[in-house]
Amino acid sequence: MGASEFSLGALFLSSFLAATLLPGGSEAVLFGVLKLDGTLLWPALALATLGNTLGGMSSYLLGRILPQRESTRALEWLRRYGAVALLLAWAPLIGDALCVAAGWLRLNALWVSVFMALGKFARYAAIAWLAQ
Repeated sequence: MGASEFSLGALFLSSFLAATLLPGGSEAVLFGVLKLDGTLLWPALALATLGNTLGGMSSYLLGRILPQRESTRALEWLRRYGAVALLLAWAPLIGDALCVAAGWLRLNALWVSVFMALGKFARYAAIAWLAQ
C-alpha cells in the first residue's frame, strides 16, 4: 500500500469516527493529506464526505432504535425543518445530536443522508480551499 492509499484510508476512518458519538475531528487530517499531496483533492473530498456521512448515518440509526417519548423544543424545531436541518450535521456540538434526533423522529433516511452529505461536503470543500 502506497502513502497516498494509506493517507486516504486514514482520512476515511477519521472522517467516519469523527461523525459518530466518539470525540475526534477529521478536518486536520484532510488538511494534512492535501498539504502532502494536492493531487488527491477530489478523492480526499469524496472519501472524507462519504466517511463522515456514513458516521452520521450510524448516529441516525442509533436514534431510530431509541424508544419514542415526549419531544423537546429542539426536536420540534427539527420536526419543523425536517431533513434540510441536516445541512448542519457537520457543526460541532449539535451535529451528532441532529443525526440522532433525525433517526428518533424517523425522518426519511434518503433525504437525511442527502442533506447531511451536502453540508459535510461544503465544510470539507472550504477546508480544502484553505489547504490550497
